[in-house]
Amino acid sequence: MIALAGLLDIGGKLIDKLVPDPAAKAKAQLDLAALAQNGELAAMANETKLFETDQNNVTDRWKADMASDSWLSKNIRPLSLVAIFTAYVVFALMSAFGLAVNEDYVELLGQWGIIIFGAYFTSRGAEKIMDMKAKK
Repeated sequence: MIALAGLLDIGGKLIDKLVPDPAAKAKAQLDLAALAQNGELAAMANETKLFETDQNNVTDRWKADMASDSWLSKNIRPLSLVAIFTAYVVFALMSAFGLAVNEDYVELLGQWGIIIFGAYFTSRGAEKIMDMKAKK
């Protein structure tokens, strides 16, 4: 777990760099100290650690899938992405040509698309960031 003193030090440095007004800087430092005293800062650090653990678990699952001999396990995520995106485009085209489209399906596909795009693309970025941190 990240040491509370280290978090306070990092927070203090960020405040010094980002807040030019001395009065606002003093208020931000007091707010940071209050967060630390209430335990909220430690809770936020714990949430960050849980997020990192979750991302590492996702990475491990994806590595296991890629090491598998099964074609389906290697390609299920890209195929899901293509299927959701294709269905969304088809519904958009139907709507553009005046065909009746149930908006609930479009909304559902949009939500699934956000989840799949997020998992597929942003988690890869998080993996790269964590790899860079680990190499330092």
